Amino acid sequence: MKRLTWLACLLTSLVASAITHADGAPPSHWQPDIAAFEASDHTHPPARHGVLFIGSSSIQFWKSLAEDFPGIPVINRGFGGSALTDSTYYADRIVWPYKPSLIVMYAGDNDINDGASSDRVLASFQSFVARAREGVPGVPIVYVSIKPSLARLALWPTMKAANDKIRDWAATQKSIRFVDVAPAMLDAQGKLRPELFRPDGLHMQPAGYALWIAALKPVLADYGFVSKQPQ
Repeated sequence: MKRLTWLACLLTSLVASAITHADGAPPSHWQPDIAAFEASDHTHPPARHGVLFIGSSSIQFWKSLAEDFPGIPVINRGFGGSALTDSTYYADRIVWPYKPSLIVMYAGDNDINDGASSDRVLASFQSFVARAREGVPGVPIVYVSIKPSLARLALWPTMKAANDKIRDWAATQKSIRFVDVAPAMLDAQGKLRPELFRPDGLHMQPAGYALWIAALKPVLADYGFVSKQPQ
């Protein structure tokens, strides 16, 4: 009887651990990234009520973000390799303090590469929205679609399914926008444009970001954030 009780407790613990991990319990290697953001915030406090760009490496590597949206107070809080659940877990440290007036998110790519289903990606994005709005009630959120890439072309059917589900859900929500960047990344034959990517076939060249800028500028303008060219 004692052995059965012990086994039951062990099983309960394992199940709880699995659920916690699925819901975004962070690997310890994210802590330095988050601590670095906090140190930067302390040294150079970003403007509140700006536009927060958050997500995985496609955001992290967007080094020209401020130059690409001149006159708009942008904050880059991308951390490479992260999943949607990681941004959700750390929202109290890398979303709430900035009180953003708008959030632009790119994530989900790594989730699917790690085996997540399209339904799981949708649920993870919904969790991020809820968590972000706990600290910043009603904040508008723009979801940049999962991009097709040369390195992960085999995963594109699942990525497209996730995009479709997020688009459909966003259409039913207040202040959730879906921006589809995939069509512009394909040529007239529907094939990926290799010149948009770095040699790794995953991350983008400036030409890729130029497409994202063109897609996002009118959306940001809808929320009152209009780029101003330097005089």
